[in-house]
Amino acid sequence: MQIRNVFLCALAAAGAIAAAELPYAGKWKMNPAKSDFGGTTVTYESLPSGEWQSTAEGNSYKFRLDEKDYPDGLGDTAAWKSIDANTWQTTWKLNGKVLTTDTLKLGADGSSLVVNTKGTKPNGDAIDGTATFQRVSGGPGLAGKWKTKNVKSSSPGVLELVPSGSDGLSFKEPDMGLACDGKLDGKDYSCTGPTLPPGWTVAMTKAGARSLALSVKKDGKPFYKVTYTVAADGKTMTEAGGATATNEKIKIVYDRQ
Repeated sequence: MQIRNVFLCALAAAGAIAAAELPYAGKWKMNPAKSDFGGTTVTYESLPSGEWQSTAEGNSYKFRLDEKDYPDGLGDTAAWKSIDANTWQTTWKLNGKVLTTDTLKLGADGSSLVVNTKGTKPNGDAIDGTATFQRVSGGPGLAGKWKTKNVKSSSPGVLELVPSGSDGLSFKEPDMGLACDGKLDGKDYSCTGPTLPPGWTVAMTKAGARSLALSVKKDGKPFYKVTYTVAADGKTMTEAGGATATNEKIKIVYDRQ
């Protein structure tokens, strides 16, 4: 028993040393009020074939408003239907299981689009978020280019960064069951989770004394590049970056838990 206790103490000490060297280690909760999603856009296009095409973050997919499942190009499926002339609904699935449902509502003057997302996280917590978009071009109706104006959530996401040894790091979203276990060596490591399609990887490197750089890929193709930087007081962490296929940038602020 004494040998076991010594071993556990040694592990704890190693973890404490690693955490001290990595200011971003710990648990962080997103603060939507302090975050800025204003740089992202989505485009809906009505095609001559009767199909629609959605484009966001450099990824496009085609669908019809017939409630059938259409692949979104990233491993999920989307089933669209029209509720009325100004309202649409999208049901997102992975392997046939519903992930979330979006309800899209056009504003009275057609210049705004409110998207309400509902669902249940793997840990049982409710998903309830609202994103408001401003029309940039196009119309009438859903067709056109839309830019994020603000995002609200009653269930903000949580990140947990756990050091492992001298250069290992687990990047987790515990409420979603997502985990990326790797090293700070810039190599690609697989990410897994019940709501994550296969083929997603992450490469992590230190980016200065208080920053962590992530390169996220899908099936080997770069998709996101972001940097997490911890404030000098250690109380907040800011995620900055965006999709590699666009020049759109976001800023997400997290509070230490």
